[in-house]
Amino acid sequence: MAVMTFAAIDIGSYEVSMKIFEMSKRIGFRELNDVRYSLEIGKGVYSDGKIDSEMLNVLCEVLNDFKRLMQDFGVEEYRVCGTSAFRELVNPLLIIEQIYQRTGMKIEILSSAEQHFLGYKSIAAIEKGFKKMIQKGTAILDVGGGSLQVSLFDKDALVTTQGLKMGSLRIRQRLQELEKTTIHYDKLVEEFIRNDLMSFQRLYLKDKDIKNVILMGDFITDMIFQEEMEDKIITREEFMKRYEDTVGKSVDLLAQEMEIDPEYASLVVPTMVVCRNFIDIFNAESLWAPGVSLLDGIAYDFAEKKKFIKSVHNFENDILVTSKNIAKRYSSSKSHIQGTMNLCLNIFDSMKKVHGMGARERLLLQIAALLHDCGKYISMEKVSECSYQIIMSTDIIGLSFMERQMIACAVRFNNSAFVHYDELYSMGIAIDRESYIKVAKMTAILRLANAMDRSHYQKVKGIKAVLKDRELQMIVDSAQDISLELGLLKDKEAFLNLVKESGRSSWELLQNITPAAAITHQDMAVALAVAEKALNGKGACRVHGGGFAGTIQAFVPVEDVCEFKKTMETMLSEGCCHVLSIRPAGGLIL
Repeated sequence: MAVMTFAAIDIGSYEVSMKIFEMSKRIGFRELNDVRYSLEIGKGVYSDGKIDSEMLNVLCEVLNDFKRLMQDFGVEEYRVCGTSAFRELVNPLLIIEQIYQRTGMKIEILSSAEQHFLGYKSIAAIEKGFKKMIQKGTAILDVGGGSLQVSLFDKDALVTTQGLKMGSLRIRQRLQELEKTTIHYDKLVEEFIRNDLMSFQRLYLKDKDIKNVILMGDFITDMIFQEEMEDKIITREEFMKRYEDTVGKSVDLLAQEMEIDPEYASLVVPTMVVCRNFIDIFNAESLWAPGVSLLDGIAYDFAEKKKFIKSVHNFENDILVTSKNIAKRYSSSKSHIQGTMNLCLNIFDSMKKVHGMGARERLLLQIAALLHDCGKYISMEKVSECSYQIIMSTDIIGLSFMERQMIACAVRFNNSAFVHYDELYSMGIAIDRESYIKVAKMTAILRLANAMDRSHYQKVKGIKAVLKDRELQMIVDSAQDISLELGLLKDKEAFLNLVKESGRSSWELLQNITPAAAITHQDMAVALAVAEKALNGKGACRVHGGGFAGTIQAFVPVEDVCEFKKTMETMLSEGCCHVLSIRPAGGLIL
């Protein structure tokens, strides 16, 4: 039976850690080694957004030590992740490149949503009681060095997840000067976090009944509650007893009593104050601390993708439920977004061989359909732009930054002009060309599905799209009058037909593309014929301006632009084809 050795590395705010795992279909995955090195990368990052050269040197040395250890264990594959400290770097790409040149390791920066999703996976994977626990109101607290993630569950579904800049190292950095002026450091921390805490309670807890609290991370279990962790349950009385016995002590005394490094000891009080305040607002009677970390989640995710294990929990459903709750928060029409999503899936599934996208893109399309109308909550006039900003400003658990950008772009271009790739940079959008093509396909499907429910009456119950002889045919299931929906689809098609007919009139009837008495000069006719052949029934082309000027105009589907340009320049001459974009507004007074 095939056995694989895998390493997970976490470059956190206050330590660099690695776990090595053995994986197979028989055992799933099990931990072979756990090593960590105290390194406060977040110390400089949270104050000025930079890692100094000395800190970078130490980090590279630690990673090279990890590489040697991986070789000793025969590690076949590994994953290196940076979290909040890397997210807040001013120049992350330069730092990542320097580390790669010196260690050969490529660092992946996790979004806060990705980071928390992996941590959440580690709990679901290791603890059998997790599924039963989340049937009732449950909160997961993940107190990191730079940020705090809170997830709320109810009836086996993830209701919301929120990130707060309330990490233990960040708090210590912000209050380090004030700490010297008070003997009640815990009260200072409590006041510092109070505003964010009250805002969270007001916005997300008003109708929630939280019965259980799960504490994520191994810092709490390995360093603060070592004695109480036999059954992994900490009662409220046990927590408060340890809290009162801890918060008044100095860092040196805590380091001595807990037998930990002073740098770790300095994080104990901020961590405990944050946890205690959340326990109070949840009114929790006990806490469950399974002792798992991000590294366990990274290993679980890898094992799941390699099919060493099969999850009993539907994580994809958590992403969709979270997206539905975001749509609900912005008062989107539940019936419309559900109907549009169903039509999107009908079109997607019936055209798999045409668009070539997979299961992950299908999920992204579902989310785009759920969130395409959320911008109306802010502005009915600028729905696309507002929807884009909402999506980009909202952490959606389980999605990378690039995936969130793809969803936001598909939603943005649902109602606004689709732009050429070169224009994205000026709009502040950073996606690669492969993702851009996927966005184009997702946008096309979303536009079609949205048009089929323009009235918001969900007249169309099902739709199947078939490509025959390069012509898209749609079979619509509806018992109602869909004149409006069909009319809107025809409007999209009518523009291109007008372009074609107008061009054909200039070319074949008026014959104004060839100079008088110069019948051997057929350059324009050849160019138009080549363009029509290249378009193959899609888009449109015609003479542009005065025919004698030697310019034609072509409207080309976004996904075919590169191939069209290549064909035209091969047949005519290199550099003859220029890709243009037309802005929504015409002439403007500046």
